[in-house]
Amino acid sequence: MTIADKKADLAGPGISTYAEVEKILPSDYVALQTPMNRMKALYEIKRYIEDGLAKELNIQMVRVPLIVDRESGMNDYLDRDGSRTPVEFPAGLGLDKPIQAQVVQAATKWKRYALKQFDCKVGEGINTDMLAVRKDYFLDHDHSSYVDQWDWEKVISDEDRTLDYLKDTVRKIWKVLRGAGKHAQELFPELKSDKYPDFPEELEFFHAEEILEMYPDLPRKQRETAILQDHPAIFIVGIGWVLDDGYPHEMRAADYDDWVTETVTEKGKPAHGLNGDILVWNPVTKRRHELTSMGIRVTKDILKTQLELSGQLDFLELPYHQMILNDEIPLSIGGGIGQSRTYMYFLRTAHLGEVSVTVWPKELKDICEKKNIHVLK
Repeated sequence: MTIADKKADLAGPGISTYAEVEKILPSDYVALQTPMNRMKALYEIKRYIEDGLAKELNIQMVRVPLIVDRESGMNDYLDRDGSRTPVEFPAGLGLDKPIQAQVVQAATKWKRYALKQFDCKVGEGINTDMLAVRKDYFLDHDHSSYVDQWDWEKVISDEDRTLDYLKDTVRKIWKVLRGAGKHAQELFPELKSDKYPDFPEELEFFHAEEILEMYPDLPRKQRETAILQDHPAIFIVGIGWVLDDGYPHEMRAADYDDWVTETVTEKGKPAHGLNGDILVWNPVTKRRHELTSMGIRVTKDILKTQLELSGQLDFLELPYHQMILNDEIPLSIGGGIGQSRTYMYFLRTAHLGEVSVTVWPKELKDICEKKNIHVLK
């Protein structure tokens, strides 16, 4: 694997042409539900997950912004180099200096500030029904410009900033997600199909360094694909720190998740990071399927370290970063669970467009029609 290949693997979703998409999408696809029944099942899953997360994590649904002020530093960079830029526009008719508003790409930073705004104590938190626009994605079967997430955040103590606490939280989330899928099957028996295996009961943990050791000659996404075929539901720990091959498993922004704290793997090897992703094997598309990214958030010292490593120390002047430096917002853990990604997995659909309504290129819609995949318009 060349340096150029590695850089390309870190840069984007991994698919870059519609010829590739056509090969990926199944040729024998038959939807398990009508569009209306799918909507009914989707909203049952939504209610189950929101109620389940509230109970398991002690978090309350709150309102969330669609737009933020650019100068606040509240918007999500999505990755470390800031190459995925937000939609921006001037807001405020009649103002001498209009507000430079940005459509959120995620509510990652706002949530931590919101914990203070809603006076959450240690062990309490918030959940949101977050909608966002990410314009810099290649649009395929599981990436769209329209993003819907359960963006959640919870206050923790300094003693909670451990790998064990992170894993315990991940297990609670998986319990809720899998429970939602089983709940939908009970209400809609057509979702129980012999064509697909049942949802994995257990979620397994692997550090990104361990996966690299297992598949040293494969790029990141192919490593994920390989491990998921034997372990169909996993949490990859430690995303953002440079691994033994000289590259991070994936780029992570420097100002929310903690990816530098020293930890150890299950085998006792030194490692880094208090964050990670839940991935599952999707038996419909026969590919890796990411459901959520999450992590314990940065302290003021870790924020400075990660911004220095990323060459972004100028961010420290922004209001959001100043709040962290001045201990004005609490320590926290949080993440974003993709709603449409989750519906797609549990409702056994081949395309995000079957569970969400957004824009798709004509090339992709034509491919879907040929494959008996009917996206919503």
